[in-house]
Amino acid sequence: MLYSVVATSIMYAIIKYLKDFSVYQIIFFRAIVTLAFTIPFILINKIKILGNNKRILILRSFLGLISMTFFFQSIKYLDLGISVSVRYTSPIFATIFAMFLLKETIKKMQWVFIIISFIGVVVINLVGLEINLIGLLYALISAISLGLVFVVTSKIGKTENTLVIVSYFMFSALVFTGLMSIDKWINPSLLELILLLVSGVFGYTGVLYLTKSFQDSKVNTIAPIKYLEVIFTIIFGIYFFGETYTGYSLLGIFLILTGVILNTLLKKRFKKKIL
Repeated sequence: MLYSVVATSIMYAIIKYLKDFSVYQIIFFRAIVTLAFTIPFILINKIKILGNNKRILILRSFLGLISMTFFFQSIKYLDLGISVSVRYTSPIFATIFAMFLLKETIKKMQWVFIIISFIGVVVINLVGLEINLIGLLYALISAISLGLVFVVTSKIGKTENTLVIVSYFMFSALVFTGLMSIDKWINPSLLELILLLVSGVFGYTGVLYLTKSFQDSKVNTIAPIKYLEVIFTIIFGIYFFGETYTGYSLLGIFLILTGVILNTLLKKRFKKKIL
């Protein structure tokens, strides 16, 4: 999961830099790069490319595409750190969806720690700041759909190869964004082309490790760690884009880290008792 967090955070920073490009063109390049990795590996290893659960794979791809598109749109309206932190309320939605759809049980103290992290996100975004409502709405739609992605991926479990799941997602994205970017296409410079391709590499790395993590673990164990992306992107925002954060923002970061760390320690302690 940590590999996913770092790789995805770097990708977000690159996308922020490429703000003049439409989200469809950015996703299109990301899909090309990802499929360039996954398809040859699937064919060489004779993996069943269409998978075993086609309906669930298509559903997961549809939800993932909604989440990605709305999130990239939100970056155009919000600062990078704000957009990312709003989106990563998704573990909250994932936990709630998992309760009803997967019948997972959440310990009371887990709820306390998750709420602490969520409060941290709220403090970072909403205290003393003027929030663009359109951007906020886009980020929340992305968060809700991403929460469903986590649950659906967990439901798939180990019945599907991780690369098959990723390929379904990226092929859907390639077709949809390719059509949508026709009228908004911008010919990139050499540097921009390199960045578009590099963002695809980091995006592929992030989604690969993320999908693998949710296949191997319960949603309520892995989802809270996604909050760490908020921390990484805030650091990138300060260093590369000159974003500034108030004392309330620092308090929010502290609350997020506190909730995530305590939640992780609680789960490890619970596992040891079971063993």
